[in-house]
Amino acid sequence: MLRVEHIHTYYGLSHILFDVSLDVASGEIVCLLGRNGAGKSTTMRSIMGLTPPKTGQIEFKGASCAGLKPHLLARMGMGYVPDDRRVFADLTVGENLDISFRNYRQNGWDIDRVYTFFPALKAIDRRRAGFLSGGEQQMLSIARALMTNPEFLLLDEPTEGLAPLIVSTLEEQILRLKESGLTVLLAEQNLAVALRLSDRGYIIDNGVIRYHGMQEELKQNEEIRRKYLSV
Repeated sequence: MLRVEHIHTYYGLSHILFDVSLDVASGEIVCLLGRNGAGKSTTMRSIMGLTPPKTGQIEFKGASCAGLKPHLLARMGMGYVPDDRRVFADLTVGENLDISFRNYRQNGWDIDRVYTFFPALKAIDRRRAGFLSGGEQQMLSIARALMTNPEFLLLDEPTEGLAPLIVSTLEEQILRLKESGLTVLLAEQNLAVALRLSDRGYIIDNGVIRYHGMQEELKQNEEIRRKYLSV
């Protein structure tokens, strides 16, 4: 579903991603692991068109999409959950969802299905997003992305800063998203969570992909985990 080939991304004159390549097949959850500042979020932003790569290729569902604007990628079926959530603080939960709704898939996501999936959000439908807890904002951020009816979801650090009980709940919900047919690229610092959720994993360090392997291989490779993921 997604193929990233040899991309180089810059912030101004600062070279951030170096020759990054990865792929995600339909129906997979693939994790992108790395320490804080390793380049995970820049990779996600490059794919979503927020920080387009200067060189390299990105293909989505077989079509070249490097450099396309984010709204065009969303129309193609790509959803994005940023690491800082970016909910509209002055709007209610329901309003945040309503403005994101794109009804183009039969039996797709609408507000009733989202509230069935996240019942905690239904209970706070009229509450302004700025007054939500971190866990509630994260659920809203994911729910808002689902309202665009994506086929492929970029999840950037969904468990960051959340209590263990909320993390456990989010894990279950991400697995349910996979069961619903979504393909997911998950950027995550929490190794335990990423390994429980993912089919395969990439490790990025200083803007370079250092390792790629199946979930079980990554679990068993202590040297790689210590070298690139230990703090």
